[in-house]
Amino acid sequence: MNRLQQILAGILALQIVFIAVVFWPRATAPGAGAPVFSNLEVGDIVALIITDADGNSIELRRQDEGWMLPDADGFPADADKVSPVLEKITGLTTSRLVTRTSSSHKRLQVSADDFVRRIDLETADGDQHTLFLGSAPQYGAMHFRVDGQNETYLTGDFSTEETRAQPAAWIDSSYVNLDQASVRKMTLENANGSFTFARDEDENWTTAGLGSDETLDQAKVDSLVSKAASVNMERPLGREEQPEYGMDQPSAVVRLEAADKTITLRIGVLDPEEQTYVINSSESPYYVQVPQYSVQELVEKTRDGFLQLPPTPTPAEETGSTG
Repeated sequence: MNRLQQILAGILALQIVFIAVVFWPRATAPGAGAPVFSNLEVGDIVALIITDADGNSIELRRQDEGWMLPDADGFPADADKVSPVLEKITGLTTSRLVTRTSSSHKRLQVSADDFVRRIDLETADGDQHTLFLGSAPQYGAMHFRVDGQNETYLTGDFSTEETRAQPAAWIDSSYVNLDQASVRKMTLENANGSFTFARDEDENWTTAGLGSDETLDQAKVDSLVSKAASVNMERPLGREEQPEYGMDQPSAVVRLEAADKTITLRIGVLDPEEQTYVINSSESPYYVQVPQYSVQELVEKTRDGFLQLPPTPTPAEETGSTG
């Protein structure tokens, strides 16, 4: 190796060392590092707004009775889902510094216009804090940066999956939750007719109007009752009925009569773009959005859909009938 090659190799080695020093995650000082949000406690935070890279956003706000979604007329949020996230946010530290340069923000996805999550916090005193969650360089690790600071850090105690910008991530998504075995009678009305089923003393489903050659399919009725008695929502919409929900001419109305209560469930019109229905239960003041597949059978069921199909004749039976 000649003298020039030795010099170039030395320069390259220095560049590699420099890059490692600047970008390798490391503690800024012995110990656990300083909190990135000094003097911020979980109890100080009264609002949390999460925005994702696709433009989805959700606001959570704390009131006397607990956390709720103001955009859905105060639908209650699950405090057991909110509090752990706030604890992790306030627990973030400077122990693993990645870079001090603003030019790295886009690459690490922690810039103001290129992020995986943006989290805005509001305190009872009116203070505002913004946190950007970025890329994951390895499993169980994530970049993050506080707005107004150039430093970007790494954490293994927090993930973007814990901060989804969809309501279902922050609420109890169970909207109708009735013990199927307690249902004694079910009435379904849809565009194909009105159907009523009741349990007899042997716990079998019965219905009026069956022909002598018709048999009710117990499994099909059980399946339908199960769908009506257990419905999960995608998102709460609010307390006020809107014309676009289609509740003036619902796609289906279900009435479930149990030993101790009766629930009426109205299903509005299909939103073909989002593939969802709006539904409302007599037990809830809220209208909610549910996936199309979860209530489609209630909307489309026909009388024949409750009956046992006649057995398919075998080829021998078909040919034998000709003699």
